[in-house]
Amino acid sequence: MSTGVIILLIVVAVALVAAVVARSVAARGAGGGRGLKRRFGPEYDRAVARHDGDAKAAERELEERVKRHGSLREQPLESSARERYLVRWTAVQEQFVDSPRDAVVEADRLIAEVAGARGFPDGAGFDEQLDALSVHHAHHVHGYRRVHRAAHAPTAGSGAGPAAGTEELREALVEARALFQDLTAPARGEDKALSRGKTDPRKKTEEAPATTRTDTDTDTNTDSSRGRTHAPWALNRRHVKGS
Repeated sequence: MSTGVIILLIVVAVALVAAVVARSVAARGAGGGRGLKRRFGPEYDRAVARHDGDAKAAERELEERVKRHGSLREQPLESSARERYLVRWTAVQEQFVDSPRDAVVEADRLIAEVAGARGFPDGAGFDEQLDALSVHHAHHVHGYRRVHRAAHAPTAGSGAGPAAGTEELREALVEARALFQDLTAPARGEDKALSRGKTDPRKKTEEAPATTRTDTDTDTNTDSSRGRTHAPWALNRRHVKGS
């Protein structure tokens, strides 16, 4: 076989390999975008908005989050620790009636602490912790973001900018509750134990404040996507001071 024929065959082979690689990369890119949308849900749309509609830039950001935090394995909570966290969340809900801002500050601190106990980065680095949570709890992480912003917003009379209103604080705390519930949910084995007759401690935290409501209260919420009804609690507009 002549040298010219060999060179020609090599060129053809290289061209074929390049075409296959290019097609594979294109297919992976399209699939990756769809996969990121499924994985991150509304967090994907927020990332695109932050990048002024540049989906490719948003996908690069989300892919980097997955690369950094995708292998994280959440640590289970001991039942005693879970119960303490749930009791503290109930206290936050009750505190909101008299001091909405202080309740939101405590909720921000509590979620950061629970996330750290589950194995996520320390809450002292909020952005890193939020990124890690978004990889594993994408559909509920925005509530934590809202609570954190509200907790660090200027206070009334500080002159540093407009303070968050009571309704804004209430909505942030209600939305953040979904992430807290995810982080404190029993492990699979514990679910089975609870189904055999043990009481789920989360019921105590959601049902306890119900005595503060009247028969005409109507802000009970249902999360149909998770099949969960949010029990009535103390964040009732008519009961919050200053609302």
